[in-house]
Order: sequence, then C-alpha cells, then structure tokens
Amino acid sequence: MTERTGIVQRGLYFDEFAVGDVYVHRPGRTATETDNVLFSSLTMNAQALHLDAAYAATQPFGQRLMNSMWTLATMVGASVGQLTQGTLVAQLGLSDIAFPAPLFHGDTLYTETEVLAVRASASRPGQGIVTLRHTGRNQHGEVVATATRVALMWRADAAPAAQGETS
Repeated sequence: MTERTGIVQRGLYFDEFAVGDVYVHRPGRTATETDNVLFSSLTMNAQALHLDAAYAATQPFGQRLMNSMWTLATMVGASVGQLTQGTLVAQLGLSDIAFPAPLFHGDTLYTETEVLAVRASASRPGQGIVTLRHTGRNQHGEVVATATRVALMWRADAAPAAQGETS
C-alpha cells in the first residue's frame, strides 16, 4: 500500500497573484438578524438603525440595515480560504471603502476580488505586497460594498511550512 500525504488547504503565495485576475468567492453568506444584533453588540455599536426595528421603520430605508462593518468583515472573510489562508504575513491596510447600497436581513452577500497590483517588498525579502479590490453584491447583483485591501504575502520559496505540513 502506498503512503498517502494530505493536501493542506491554503491561499495563494505572492508569486501566484496576477494583476487583472478576478476570484469569485462562493458560497455566499445570507445575512441574518442574529448576525446584525450580535455583531453590533459585540462591537459596542448601539446604532438604532441596526438594532431598533420601530425606529428604523421611520427612516428612509424603512427597516434595519445590516451593520456595514459586518458587511466589510464578511466580504473580506469570504476571500480568505481562496486567497490568504496560510500565505498572509499581515494585512497592511484597507481604503476606498464604500457602501453604495444597503444590505438587509435576509439578503445574501456574494463577494469577488480583483488583483489590482503586485510588487515585491523592498524591505522584506521573501515577501511581496498585493493590492486587492473586494466587491460585495446582494442576491440581485447590486453592489452593496467595495474595499481596497493591501496585503503582505509570503513568496512560495520563503514561506514557513504550513501547520501539519511535513516537507
């Protein structure tokens, strides 16, 4: 019998990113009232637009809005398994964050990521900087969130062995 080795799930190394590539992350994530209440409470965001149905009903959207930070975090999180799991050194920044349309309880958030820029790090040998543009859409295809993310990534030849990896 041949010895079998496991395949460690990981994101992409710096060397595997190419400008213009677009990654479609699935499955989507349906936003729930529980998500909104827990996230808002855990982050001490007592905004009535997230927590008070009676108040939100009197406002322009007529219902509670999903906490935009939940939307941002979920959008970035949807990309981790495909892009940065085990290959990220550090997140360097987020910018150009926008929420052009609301996300409500019951909506499903779908995320895609475009690679905008790739460059070797001048000060950190074995690592490189990747600029990503995340776009979140609801189930109707309407853009509900966008963000630019800069990540410091390992080069394949310099990365430490993944947890559980033996070679």
